[in-house]
Amino acid sequence: MEVRIRLQRIGKSAKKRYNYRIVAIKKQAKRDSRTLDILGYYDPAKKPAVVSLDQQKLEKWIKQGAQMSDTVKNLAKKLKKA
Repeated sequence: MEVRIRLQRIGKSAKKRYNYRIVAIKKQAKRDSRTLDILGYYDPAKKPAVVSLDQQKLEKWIKQGAQMSDTVKNLAKKLKKA
């Protein structure tokens, strides 16, 4: 089973103010499918954008062979710098 760590969109669509969960999910699953684990969240609507990520869960999934999407990689890098 291939696992990806990627964003899952949540929130209101009427005002285009989406929030995102950072989740571990099967690679072939659709965007809003059932997740294996919730690792954090990302709120780009706030200034500055809010990112919360559970580093222990992230490391656990990476050790098990999960691959991060490019967006999640960038968010994780920004968190490490801050």
